[in-house]
Amino acid sequence: MQRIYTAALIGCGRIGWTLAKDKLREQPASHTAALNANKRIKLIAGCDTDEEALKNWGKENPSALTFTSASSLFAECKPDIVSVAVNENAHLDIALKAIQSKPALVILEKPVALNSGQALKLKAAADSADVKILVNHERRFALDYNMARSYLKQIGELQIITATLSSGLKVYDKEAEETGAYSLIHDGTHLVDIVLFFLEAAAGLASGNNSNQEAEGSEVLPVALEDFKTSGIFKDKNGIVRNVTALYSTKQCPLVSINISGRSKYFGFEVDLRGTEGRILIGNGFFHVYKAKESKLYTGFKSLEEIKIKRPKKTLYFANMIQNAVDFLDGKAPLRSTLQTGMNALTVLEQIKAAL
Repeated sequence: MQRIYTAALIGCGRIGWTLAKDKLREQPASHTAALNANKRIKLIAGCDTDEEALKNWGKENPSALTFTSASSLFAECKPDIVSVAVNENAHLDIALKAIQSKPALVILEKPVALNSGQALKLKAAADSADVKILVNHERRFALDYNMARSYLKQIGELQIITATLSSGLKVYDKEAEETGAYSLIHDGTHLVDIVLFFLEAAAGLASGNNSNQEAEGSEVLPVALEDFKTSGIFKDKNGIVRNVTALYSTKQCPLVSINISGRSKYFGFEVDLRGTEGRILIGNGFFHVYKAKESKLYTGFKSLEEIKIKRPKKTLYFANMIQNAVDFLDGKAPLRSTLQTGMNALTVLEQIKAAL
């Protein structure tokens, strides 16, 4: 008989719970919904300092206990899994409390911390307590991004990666460092992490490892990021950064461009991978693969032609993350998004921030 793992949620806000009510989003879209949807997990407790939010969460999860502090939760409960879904400025404190309770696994929302110093404190505590951490960089678990990764070998050697995040949230504001309420870290962590995800795959292909994302996330920054520089920095009248482009060169790809806009009147997220024999374009709501074929436009040339692919109807980004937790606890699979991969993304983000 398969074991049922108990879980506790800390943070009953958007990503912790209420995004499950968004009728346009692919579901499950929150920790609560994804934990409840997995038959191998029993959600036994919820915690939030907002008593009204906690009360409402409790009504929809009547079999779970509710607590207004992490300390009181851990004094009464010993869950196998602790999901930490609090705001960025509370990550360090709550994650440390979760680690000290010594669950079998901590699921930590991105970014892993507000800065590398805090992340190193988490790593030291996790190593000392021998507690593993799974980070919710959701695109590492999404079927479409994993499919795109599998197509890398078909587009030849990478030449250019262009990753773009567009929103109305300020890119960087020094006064927001204590809260993390700026897009460079709030959503930029997803953008940088998925670029590293593809570069990890390119490095694997170069070394003869053709496997997809079944191995544990890199325990070191997977590629050497060289020739770093920033361009296109735009600041508003208050000195708040609203646009930035960071450029790198790597052994796996000679040009990596990370573009973050905080002036857009829409939310966009996309990655464009151009190889010597094709192109992959993937983002929110789209996924295209192009191959170089005999041109219908120019004699003696090849042009890119879109090939038919069967795009997944559901990406299962949240469900697959929770399933990875179960598979890890079963001893069947390594974690696919670790504290170290989260720290790798943070390293790149801090390099960009230092140049602003």
